[in-house]
Amino acid sequence: MSGGTRHPDPDQPETARAEPGPDRAAEPRPDPAGEPRADRSARPQTGPVDPIDPVDPVDPVDPATVSRADHTTAPEVDQDRPVRPRPEHTEAPDQAAPPRADRATEPETEQPTGLFDLLGVAAVLLEADGRIDMWSPQAEELFGYDRAEAVGQYAALLLLSPENRDAAIELFAEVMETGRGWAGAFPVRRKDGGTRTVEFRNMRLTDHLGDHYALGLATDRSTLRRVERDAALSARLVTQAPIGLAVLDTELRYVAVNPALAAMHGLSEADHVGRRLGELFPDTAFQALEGSMRRVLDTGVPLVNQEVVGRTAADPGSDHAWMTSLYRLEDHQGHTLGVAKVAVEVTDRYRAAQEAERAQRRVRLIARGSARIGTTLEVERTAQELADVLVPDLADMAAVDLLDSMLRTGRTDPGEGPPLFRALAVKTAYPTDAAGALVPPGRLTVYHAGHPAAQSVRTGRPVLITHLDSGEVGRVAADAEAARLLARAGVHTDMAVPLIARGQCIGVMGLARARNPAPFDADDLELACELASRAALSIDNAVLHQHTRSTAEALQRSLLPRLSPHHPGLEIAARYRPAQAIGEVGGDWYDVIPLDGDRTALAVGDVMGSGIAAAATMGRLRTATSTLADLDLGPARVLTHLDRITLGLDPYIATCVYAVHDPRLARLEVASAGHLPPVLIPSDGPPRLLDLPTGTPLGVGGVSFESTTLALRPGDQLVLYTDGLVETRDDPIDARLDELLRLLSAPSPSPEDTCDRLLRELRHPAGHDDVALLIARVLPLGS
Repeated sequence: MSGGTRHPDPDQPETARAEPGPDRAAEPRPDPAGEPRADRSARPQTGPVDPIDPVDPVDPVDPATVSRADHTTAPEVDQDRPVRPRPEHTEAPDQAAPPRADRATEPETEQPTGLFDLLGVAAVLLEADGRIDMWSPQAEELFGYDRAEAVGQYAALLLLSPENRDAAIELFAEVMETGRGWAGAFPVRRKDGGTRTVEFRNMRLTDHLGDHYALGLATDRSTLRRVERDAALSARLVTQAPIGLAVLDTELRYVAVNPALAAMHGLSEADHVGRRLGELFPDTAFQALEGSMRRVLDTGVPLVNQEVVGRTAADPGSDHAWMTSLYRLEDHQGHTLGVAKVAVEVTDRYRAAQEAERAQRRVRLIARGSARIGTTLEVERTAQELADVLVPDLADMAAVDLLDSMLRTGRTDPGEGPPLFRALAVKTAYPTDAAGALVPPGRLTVYHAGHPAAQSVRTGRPVLITHLDSGEVGRVAADAEAARLLARAGVHTDMAVPLIARGQCIGVMGLARARNPAPFDADDLELACELASRAALSIDNAVLHQHTRSTAEALQRSLLPRLSPHHPGLEIAARYRPAQAIGEVGGDWYDVIPLDGDRTALAVGDVMGSGIAAAATMGRLRTATSTLADLDLGPARVLTHLDRITLGLDPYIATCVYAVHDPRLARLEVASAGHLPPVLIPSDGPPRLLDLPTGTPLGVGGVSFESTTLALRPGDQLVLYTDGLVETRDDPIDARLDELLRLLSAPSPSPEDTCDRLLRELRHPAGHDDVALLIARVLPLGS
């Protein structure tokens, strides 16, 4: 409660009271209600003043129109009234009147806080006799009385129940006598009859005349307790929360941080205050977060669960992750106070996700390697496929080298001295000087004994170098110039992985990183070894196939005839092309056999299958054909004998066209055993497919063959070929035969030119089958 001066002793006569001095009587004070205050010397002083029980005033004044109205003295306090126990309170120092502000001082321009509005603090000013002199709008709301009803009334009578008045009188008197403030709670009677506990702060004020007044500040205790409870709860939540909490001002400087956030950052709370996040941690991730703070401050749109990954002073050697939420802070009046930040550390989840991503990357890389490595049986291409898979997903640069002895002999024995390597493939993720340090494909090289490649091949074990400084790069370089290039490119980590197939080390692959800052680790090494294991088998198969193919091709070419430059009545051109797509030579062959009487036998055949066995079968059939031709047998009988021979070569079967040209009779006798029809190009007409009895392939048995006789004139041409020339996987055979006829319709200067043109136009460079082609042009006899 507010109070006035301490009661004078009620037993003293009225004249014993202190009269105001002459100076005081001459200075009327303005009434806050707008009317001048009467001179205090005019107020009758008839006895002790009781602020609670006044008598009728001598000169009644309407309290609604005059504040600090002059009143008659109140009757004496009933001495028999029991004294109520004083409510619990705390003393506050005497509040001196605030100093007058210097007129030159600029007024405060900051927006006021809303705490007073939230508490609804009421102000009441009492005269020394306990009457209400001033009544704030907040007092109207708190107590229920408007100003007109309150001003001029005795506060105790208006606001207190009888049982509480004695305690109020005692407190009022003590404040006014001693000047010590009082703080505590008092039950107050509202206008509506209800009782409300009100928290008071009372203090004595003294004006320039020396008169005392009592200023009371009051608020509803339940509201105050709720605010105190909320503040205490908020403080505990912020202090004890395991998540990071911070408040930043409108300049994005820390105002407060809780212990959890301070621990995350590895800096004390005091180190944060007044500094921005970008000043504490220059990492780009935190700078980006500071930009997000600015957007939230400007737009008011919260940012929820943004992942931030970076390093702080708490653990500068490792990345940590936080889920950060930001929202703009405003007071209840809508004024922007700053930004609040909530950070939850999710490093364990982040690292688990990183591990899961690494595992998925490994699976994807292995799957891609399985699909892309070994698509052909070509050694160089298989090695390049391996390098393409490794870069850039695993390394910034890669090199694949094979032991030269493996390529030359198919054996891994390097002989005496250091191993000799042949570079098969290199790959870099981006243009770099380091490419010049890698041995180019096809080049032979010898690595020094300390080189990871040499160590890996010697021991059969991978070599992992997690860190290389500029002075150690020579360890992984072929020579000094290569070391200089690698150092300039920034190579900082390296590994060498042996290529092991069927228990033998056939080569090595080298990997390095420069632009990628992460060093190779055990997981990277394991992944590289897995890919190397898969690729080594493909490379070994390609090497083995290359040797087998070379042997078969050599056998095939040795079995094919060397054409004589002179054949009576004929100009002959022939070609053989081994298969490319699967790297296998087949059993295709052609033959030109001189016979008696200027005759010439022409044969083209195709043994089903490939490799050395097919080539050997082809050689046996060609030998048999030559032998049968010498017996002067007709084409049909020759094929019949070849069919019987082929039956004994199971499981092989073959197709064949056999023809005999007689220039004296100007005729051609021809028979087919399941082969594609020859093409006849008349000198005066378009080319056409010969309509021959097809017959069955050799080796089927039990079927007779028929011969067909044709008349040939000078200039006519006969084209014999195997299916590798016209057959493809995607086009119908009829369409391909039509294309053959179209190409043969164009004039050609010679059979040699025609052979080259057909192979160039019809055969794909990666043909899946080998080709035998024989073209004979009829010449006048004796030419």
